Amino acid sequence: MPSTTKDCSSSKRLRVAFAGTPEFAAVSLEALISQQEALNIDIVSVYTQPDRKAGRGQKLSASAVKQVALAHDIAVEQPLTFKKSSSEGLIARETLRSYQPDVMIVAAYGLILPIGVLTTPTYGCLNIHASLLPRWRGAAPIHRALLAGDSETGITIMQMDKGLDTGDMIYKISAPIEADDTAASLHDKMAELGATAIITVLKDLPHYQAQAIAQDDSQANYAEKLVKTEGEIDWTQSATIIERQIRGLTPWPGAYTFLAGQRVKILASLPVNPSQQTNQPAGTVISVGRKAILVACGKESNDEQSASTLAITELQFAGGKPMTAEQICHGNQLNDGDQFTADLK
Repeated sequence: MPSTTKDCSSSKRLRVAFAGTPEFAAVSLEALISQQEALNIDIVSVYTQPDRKAGRGQKLSASAVKQVALAHDIAVEQPLTFKKSSSEGLIARETLRSYQPDVMIVAAYGLILPIGVLTTPTYGCLNIHASLLPRWRGAAPIHRALLAGDSETGITIMQMDKGLDTGDMIYKISAPIEADDTAASLHDKMAELGATAIITVLKDLPHYQAQAIAQDDSQANYAEKLVKTEGEIDWTQSATIIERQIRGLTPWPGAYTFLAGQRVKILASLPVNPSQQTNQPAGTVISVGRKAILVACGKESNDEQSASTLAITELQFAGGKPMTAEQICHGNQLNDGDQFTADLK
């Protein structure tokens, strides 16, 4: 653990290295850049993942963080590894040392930082994590919070150690998860909250590090990385679980089902109405209405006589554009009594 007794509130500007890759991290970087004078910091280098091929043309594309750094003329480093077992890793470590960072801010970087890197900055490495640790450790805390039906989430600024999101917590800020939040909307909220949180901490870093609290490992859950197959809807599950699945997997990988062997994306639905129950088989389209398409699901609990229903408001047929329930009601692609199924292949 780095020393917390040094005074970084003096006139000496804090030398900050930043490590991150996607838009979530870019929001914090932008905020830190705009607050350099107020915080008495200098962002001396930015670390991000190597450029990746993206889009239909598969052209090399710079990360969101790199684009921000270049726009502000900040040095960009893109090592493949920091492992001391490789020459590239050794060079990356020496390059980091040459920047003489006082602290490194890490947000969704995507590269493992060995202990030799974590201890290079004077005040160590601080991670902006999108969960109220130790609730969701790992790659997909925003999605897992939605899928689990959590009522709140938040940001934890964590002193990084060699474990996976196991370091001491130095600052936490919570936010409610609204009934209509999707992974996309919650991501944007957490990105802004993360920027606010790290600015708060950097205003008095020694104070917050001195107040660090160890995580309770018994309360931890692992937020596994998402895979495409998680999007397939099992209609025998309760409507509550399916509704969370739709919101938690929007925009990627997206929730989907099959109609006559063709994939159908389920883009949005209404909150579950407990009074709307059915005895129809799971996956049955009960009614195609202008406001919603009602589909039979599984029971909410084993002691209930009837099964739950889900009111879908937007979907997309294979090869088509997103359509509202009203648009579908006026067409003939979906009818009462149709059956959504699992992949029949």
